[in-house]
Amino acid sequence: MTAPAVSVPGAVFGTIGALAAFPLRLAAREVERQHGQLRRGITRRTTHVVFGRTVLAKAGLTKSGDAGIERRVAAERAAGRTLISENGFLRLLGLMKAPEASSLSRQSLIEQSRLPGADLDLLSLFDAFEHDCEPYSFRDLILARKYAGLVAGGASWGAIARSVHRSGPVASLTAKSLNVGSQHGRPDAIYLEGGQSELDGQLLFDLGAAQGDDTLEDLFAEAEAAEEGGDHERAAALYQRCLAIDPSDAIAAFNRANCLRAGGHAADAAHDYARAIKLDPAFVEAWFNLAGLMSEQGRDTSARRHLQKAIALDRNYADPVFNLARLEFDAGNLPEARRLWVRYLELDADSEWAGVAAKGVQFVDMQLARTAG
Repeated sequence: MTAPAVSVPGAVFGTIGALAAFPLRLAAREVERQHGQLRRGITRRTTHVVFGRTVLAKAGLTKSGDAGIERRVAAERAAGRTLISENGFLRLLGLMKAPEASSLSRQSLIEQSRLPGADLDLLSLFDAFEHDCEPYSFRDLILARKYAGLVAGGASWGAIARSVHRSGPVASLTAKSLNVGSQHGRPDAIYLEGGQSELDGQLLFDLGAAQGDDTLEDLFAEAEAAEEGGDHERAAALYQRCLAIDPSDAIAAFNRANCLRAGGHAADAAHDYARAIKLDPAFVEAWFNLAGLMSEQGRDTSARRHLQKAIALDRNYADPVFNLARLEFDAGNLPEARRLWVRYLELDADSEWAGVAAKGVQFVDMQLARTAG
């Protein structure tokens, strides 16, 4: 993982998980002071994704586990967003001192340590090294070699990352011997040799449990998990609790609206979509989803207006273009429907919907040709 080119002014930061070492509200205040934006969750406007380390503890307690994190990392990277570790984010804001200068490249670290590149990137993203990206330091190389030994012994990157953050500064591990806990019946833990605990002379420093109070970030993460699991009623209630704590959270209002809509509460969903838009007038997904709700209710004029707003806010957002084309087609405005379908194909030429758009263009051409004849 190379050093991201990050500049705070104009950047829109989204968070996945709470920050373990710094209150999110204070980080948001500092981002705003530096002319950027910080929001919980991810939207189309998000340019940089910060992975809070609390995600690790929660992953250890869920069915999806570390695989869920890996999928989320892959998805955000595929979307072209810049991924930043918690420490990297705090250093960017000037809230945490940067480590000493270093010179090792990612490839050099992989070659000298034999640590798999995918594990290196994930461990870096969750601050298991002194540096969160290249160039790495000599101490990072020592750690990478230790981690490679643990991986060879059967440890996962997630078990390593969860463990190292319970031992103090990661750089302090360079002088210590690490072992996979499978020899003690704990394959999910890493042990320090030479500790002072009574357990076979070992010091266990991964307790395997999440810590922290029921913070706003915890509630938001719980709501997201309920939503992902299809429990829309519970998710809506949790998002409402988030909004009670922070009434300015447009994403919580938007997510609640989605849950209410899925649960059949259309009027309440429309209210929360409107609330999200009032809090963030540039929230393009809220405009789009509200348009969809209006269309479902047969309110095509409102739907058309909201879709046009979504397109004006984000001209590369293909979905509202397609839906507006369909509205225009149903209204008999064939030339405008054709124009919009052609535009959709410029944005998306390969999906199943692209095939529908292409057929729509062909159909309109046939109809117009007949009319002209």
